[in-house]
Amino acid sequence: MTKQQPTYGHVPIMVEEILALLAPRPGRFIDATLGAGGHAEALLQANSLVELLGIDRDEQALKLAERRLQPYSRRVRLLHGTFADLEQLAAEVGWREVDGILLDIGLSSMQIDNPARGFSYRQDGPLDMRMDRRSPITASTIINSADETELARIFYEYGEERRSRQLAKAIVNRRAQTPYERTGELAETIRASLGQSRRSLPPEARIFQALRIAVNGELEQLESALAQAHDLLGEGGRLAVITFHSLEDRIVKQRFRHWAADCICPPGLPICVCGKKSTVRELTRKPTTASEAEIARNRRAASAKLRACEKLTPSGSATRDEE
Repeated sequence: MTKQQPTYGHVPIMVEEILALLAPRPGRFIDATLGAGGHAEALLQANSLVELLGIDRDEQALKLAERRLQPYSRRVRLLHGTFADLEQLAAEVGWREVDGILLDIGLSSMQIDNPARGFSYRQDGPLDMRMDRRSPITASTIINSADETELARIFYEYGEERRSRQLAKAIVNRRAQTPYERTGELAETIRASLGQSRRSLPPEARIFQALRIAVNGELEQLESALAQAHDLLGEGGRLAVITFHSLEDRIVKQRFRHWAADCICPPGLPICVCGKKSTVRELTRKPTTASEAEIARNRRAASAKLRACEKLTPSGSATRDEE
């Protein structure tokens, strides 16, 4: 009888592409969004001299990853925390410099598919959406306490919903009668207020996405994590980031371009006065996306964008061969 392999509730995205960009060499790597450990496992398998620090703010994910990575336990350390505290967490294991960092900025399938976590508008559950269950702020907190202007801002900025004010007003009117407690209640209000849409994402998906970003402070955490990742990378170290939202991808793209630029002086100056020097080499001028075959196997890969860069020496040269 063939021994059945355990399942971990999440399919890692673009594994081959990540391995090609991170090119794991002997050294220290951080998977700062560990999830169920799929990407971490691939990195450990790719090079027997890789040491890995896995970080996640979801305790359930850490438990699954610990089981998955048990065969590599001598080379693995796992910590409960957020990637916004990347430098502090690395310092806890005595790491001041690393050879590679991975950030996968998205929900795992096991989070989306669990109604009790409150991430999905398709299944009724508590209006929660916290990645870290220790956080006091839930989606219900925001929906029931934020004023109409703030709700409209969240829906417009994070969900790119053009009718954000209309929805915010509908929510405030409804909660005056009965506070929101369930995802199904919010989804019902969204459908009643906004109806159907011809856009790729239905209104419910955009609003739930916006709330999730607000609850977990995802954009602010991404900004902080990128800055810390840059500082942690040693010469020739590589950073790979997967995003699933245009706002996230824009942050990564702009940060990489800034790091790679030799001069940021205003146009028209006869000479450079800023003195800035490039600190990274972009490995992906355009984002890498999942193959058609992978998308056919896993539809959630369709919106994923992968960008990567390599830390230069202080003189501005690469330590690895140009690709």
